Amino acid sequence: MTQRPTPDAGGYTTLSTRTAYENPWTRVREDIILRPNGREGLYGVVERGDFVVILPLWERPDGPHVTLIRQYRYPIQKRMWELPMGMWEHRPDATPDAVARGELREETGLIATQMRDAGLLYQGAGYTTQKGRAFLATGLTQGAHQREETEEDITCHTVPLSEMEAMILDGRITCMVTIAAFGLIRARGWI
Repeated sequence: MTQRPTPDAGGYTTLSTRTAYENPWTRVREDIILRPNGREGLYGVVERGDFVVILPLWERPDGPHVTLIRQYRYPIQKRMWELPMGMWEHRPDATPDAVARGELREETGLIATQMRDAGLLYQGAGYTTQKGRAFLATGLTQGAHQREETEEDITCHTVPLSEMEAMILDGRITCMVTIAAFGLIRARGWI
């Protein structure tokens, strides 16, 4: 007699799983599940590596400023205002701090003397396993960026912190990771 797998913490049981699609950055998995109510269902899960998002903060005589990037996002066919962010799929063993420092330098050319870990974020727990950490970068100096081929269209813009907040409120910034990182860092009282 075949024994059914044990339900997870939410009462769901995975009956079978298969990889529907895979590339170096993303894997899409289809699970046949048994819901807590006893009904079977299909669940699609997007698996991606951990990411970082960085709020680069400049302390200036006229008040705090933030460096944002503007980047074209093919899936929605729009340029987005965002904080620098990314993942190192080629270095899964790298620490979040190292990835944050590397992504900041890669996308903006900025080097931070201090990188403060503000906490954990899940990007979209209803469909993906991807999680990341938000960082506040301070003690900034400008160097040369080291963008990858897919990031060649990135432009950097340093704006007052109050302008970034206005951009969130009026809908110019709609990237949920950027908004969540801003909120987490603000909730900690760091900005």
